[in-house]
Amino acid sequence: MPRSFDDVAECVENTLSRVGSHIVLALPLGIGKPNPLANEFYRRARRDPSLRLTIFTALSLRAPQWKGELERRFLEPLVARLFGACVPLDYVTDLHGTGVPDNVRIVEFFLDPGALLNVGHSQRHYVSSNYTHVARDVAAQGVNVVAQLVAKRGVEGRTEYSLGSNPDVTLDLLEHLAPQRRAGRDLVVIGEVNRQMPFMFGPAAVTPETFDCVVEHPRYDYDLFAPPNRRLSTADFAVGLYGARLVRDGGTLQIGIGELGDAVVYALQLRHQQNVEFREMLQGLKAQERCGAALDANGGAAPFEAGLYGCTEMFVDGFLDLYRSGVLRRRVYADVRIQQLLNAGAVSERIDEEFLAALANAGFASPLSAADFAVLQDIGVFRADCRFHNGGIRNSDGQIAAATLNTAAGRRDLLTLCAGRQLCGGTLLHGAFFLGPRGFYAALRDMPEAERRQFSMCGVSFVNQLDGADQALKLAQRRHGRFLNSTMMVTLLGAAVSDGLADGRVVSGVGGQYNFVAMAHALPDARSILTLRSTRENNGKVASNILWNYGNTTIPRHLRDIVVTEYGVADLRGLSDQDAIAALLNIADSRFQDALKREAQGAGKLRADYRIPELHRNNTPRDLEERFILARARGLFSEFPFGTDLTHEEIVLAKALSGLKERTSRAWPRVKALSAAVASRSTPAAVKPYLQRMSLNAPKTRQEWLWQRLLVQELIDIA
Repeated sequence: MPRSFDDVAECVENTLSRVGSHIVLALPLGIGKPNPLANEFYRRARRDPSLRLTIFTALSLRAPQWKGELERRFLEPLVARLFGACVPLDYVTDLHGTGVPDNVRIVEFFLDPGALLNVGHSQRHYVSSNYTHVARDVAAQGVNVVAQLVAKRGVEGRTEYSLGSNPDVTLDLLEHLAPQRRAGRDLVVIGEVNRQMPFMFGPAAVTPETFDCVVEHPRYDYDLFAPPNRRLSTADFAVGLYGARLVRDGGTLQIGIGELGDAVVYALQLRHQQNVEFREMLQGLKAQERCGAALDANGGAAPFEAGLYGCTEMFVDGFLDLYRSGVLRRRVYADVRIQQLLNAGAVSERIDEEFLAALANAGFASPLSAADFAVLQDIGVFRADCRFHNGGIRNSDGQIAAATLNTAAGRRDLLTLCAGRQLCGGTLLHGAFFLGPRGFYAALRDMPEAERRQFSMCGVSFVNQLDGADQALKLAQRRHGRFLNSTMMVTLLGAAVSDGLADGRVVSGVGGQYNFVAMAHALPDARSILTLRSTRENNGKVASNILWNYGNTTIPRHLRDIVVTEYGVADLRGLSDQDAIAALLNIADSRFQDALKREAQGAGKLRADYRIPELHRNNTPRDLEERFILARARGLFSEFPFGTDLTHEEIVLAKALSGLKERTSRAWPRVKALSAAVASRSTPAAVKPYLQRMSLNAPKTRQEWLWQRLLVQELIDIA
């Protein structure tokens, strides 16, 4: 049994006495980090230069930060409300401040997106690994401490633990480290209990013997980091509509975090619950004319009958929305023979004589072996009160049925005496980690155990790849896979840029994106769908996200598959370079199409007389907005369709501050904005609550007065 501590300092002291002065600490990504414990290790190293500390981790989160006084006035109360009860990571604070000491290295395989572009330590110590290779790569670096935030519960006098949000790398890492432990190497595995962590099942549920030490005290029950839902734009919703149209009923779904993933979830719900409106929106977008062949070949538009199964490295809160709305309802089972019968439609989840007859044809012995009986009992074919007894099956009343499947009489006896009524123990989603808003964590904690067991948290080696002993089962479960991931940029030759810039700096990381793209090509009926907005805006300047080429690649062109923007779908699989270029030009913003076409022609990749079809020559934000007007008037496509932790005032102010930043980012627009602000003297009553929230209702200095006038100009158009 693990040694218990109620203080992280005592636990760290004990660990140092075992592993010595060189600590190689592995921490999970995201919210799986035991922040108080991690901070204690870091503080020890910061105080004592004789200690050497290397931390292997990813996605080290921190609350939103402000730049300048206006942003502070907006963000400070918001951050205090949403993140005030979280425990910040000291090493993250130092990375963004004075830096970590020379005896400390922070090594990450996935960075907080965009937050560390100018942090030299993080850029130098970033490790580029596929998610499925991280455990192998970390184990090879001499890890001697593994620490994890865990959930705990007591059942009939037994203590049980769960890796909660993050079995992803930990399960695989412990497997890699097991031979070292058996060889006598001293490794310390530490669990820190937090009662805010949902107790998740599947392989995430582990025995106490998994840990050498457990830290537990109410003062460590801090709030989990919970980023609020973000606003969805018209472009996001359009991408979501096309993405949802590419999903096949009875299939498998993977989506990632962010606005584009949320938009896909919303569109899937619309397809299922308001199908007429879903079809009308696609008709308004001229989806069939633009890309009907790709849509019809790969997806569907009807409501879901069989439903979807989730196989996703990141269990985002959108999957719970899909579950509640009846979209996520295809259960998969842990026996390949049962799964193949379900896929073929030979059986349903109802246990009847036809079901038992199908078992005999699927490779189950007749009479059944003890092993096959155990498999079938686990999934509900036989009742829990039954036991395998001398080659037969005995129920709790002492009645025995022969374990034969190949005769009608034998099957009837089994149904009468021993069989269940419905399959159970199926899985709706296999996930490797989760991160989301506060309501998501609360929903998981409050969910009845029987429901929560349908969401199986497991190692990333199971979710993100087909290789391994379970390959046949994975192939059966992951039918019609649709793996939707966002990317930053796509080249006209089909390469995707998702993790870094042309100068080598890392924005985020490869994560599992390559895994799912490669798996889409390996599965017989799967597709990789990379989503992106066609343009981005920075300092008032619009640039295309579809480029001729770029100095960094995450997904190479030879793995090109489906690309979706707000202007449609480009199905690139198997196309020649010229045809791939033409397809991507069709979904590019029309302001950039001609320049992109000329670059391709200049390289000899597109014939000189090629013309972009007129149907795709009006790919503009204005035209797109017009196509959503009527639907929005009916209450569809709201900015926060899944709600938000932001107040109404904060939503309005965020828009106003964003508009102000955009308006003052360039010289001439800045002059016009300042002139209008100075000339304005009135303050409409409707904007006064927003000024009060920003402490600008009664300016005390000329600077505050100018901020007030600038903000009033923005608020007049919004509030």
